[in-house]
Amino acid sequence: MERLIIKTAFTFFLVTMAGKSWAQSGNFKAKNPYYSRTVTTPLKVSNTEWKKILKSELYQVAREGATETAFTGKYDEFDEKGTYFCAVCGNPLFLSTSKFATTCGWPSFYQPLTKNSVKYRKDTSYNMTRSEVLCGRCDSHLGHIFDDGPKPTGKRFCMNSVCLDFVPNSKKK
Repeated sequence: MERLIIKTAFTFFLVTMAGKSWAQSGNFKAKNPYYSRTVTTPLKVSNTEWKKILKSELYQVAREGATETAFTGKYDEFDEKGTYFCAVCGNPLFLSTSKFATTCGWPSFYQPLTKNSVKYRKDTSYNMTRSEVLCGRCDSHLGHIFDDGPKPTGKRFCMNSVCLDFVPNSKKK
């Protein structure tokens, strides 16, 4: 009987914590007046303003160009059908049908949803020359693009999971 009470209490705790995590996620979007999955107007928001709105990890990667550790992102080995949006502003970025398996440690796609979904900028950090991929709406850093992807494009959009917001096909509202 005592084990049943402990097990029930533990289950209640897990359900409660899961609910709090969900609420924080929804609360974040409610506090971000720039987040929209339908508005496509380019944003000009200062990093000072973004820092007040975004969670620390997202701010560091999206606005300061940091990179999450390889193989730790939630979408690295993720294979559901749906759409990936910018976690900062809600801009539609990639369809799951363009995602492919790699061994690089980050979710990779062979093409963006539209030509305006992303922008590119030359990145010469770390003594390398690469093309940085930015959100086409809010200019947030998403990752980098490389020429070693599959057909039909031959491109690999190597993205940081923290910068992505996934919506399954069945919940696209």
